Amino acid sequence: MWLGGERFWYMQIVASLTDPLLAGRAQEQGATMVELRFDLIAGDSVAAVKQCKEHCSLPIIATYRSALEGGRYFGSPEEWKAKIAPLLPLVDYVDVEQQFAKEAGPVKEAGKRIIASHHSARMLPLHVLFVLEQELRAYGDIPKIIVTPENEDDVLNLAAFTRAAKKPICTGVMGERFRYARAILPLFGSELVYCHTGEATAAGQYSVEEFVALRKLLA
Repeated sequence: MWLGGERFWYMQIVASLTDPLLAGRAQEQGATMVELRFDLIAGDSVAAVKQCKEHCSLPIIATYRSALEGGRYFGSPEEWKAKIAPLLPLVDYVDVEQQFAKEAGPVKEAGKRIIASHHSARMLPLHVLFVLEQELRAYGDIPKIIVTPENEDDVLNLAAFTRAAKKPICTGVMGERFRYARAILPLFGSELVYCHTGEATAAGQYSVEEFVALRKLLA
């Protein structure tokens, strides 16, 4: 099997969840990681993680996606730090947006891996993508760069960036128009692909079941 196919087969399928009780179903469907979108989950976040762990044995990503990057978290970096702190003994990864990077110290001290993320409502030029990758890698373990292509050339440039970037790297797209890029970027080296079980957490997401089927067809 060629290298792109190997990367595609071994990349991580992340089930992004708004309901921790669906974690078991996500694992059964083929997810290899679970993301709990705490900006979309009401109630006690610690209880939500414990519920998730009762239903599955997968690594857990804790995420508070800010409104600036397409989520529903409206708090300050200091408030973000306070919300993440009680979750650190329970989760494996923490999604840390660039604006929260200065508050990432306790995450590192707890020995948790950081997904350093940036979500853009537009496409970024190639030279900006490479600079952004370096900035994210400076405080995180896996840079996650999500953009919004305007045309097919943007998709090609994103694939070229993904292939050339230092690994590990996670790339993806926002929106429905070029959702197929979610399926092909792992062929060029994207480490993680975010899917859903139950309610989608972003427009254009494939379900875990759909992506498992795509992986079998394409790899």
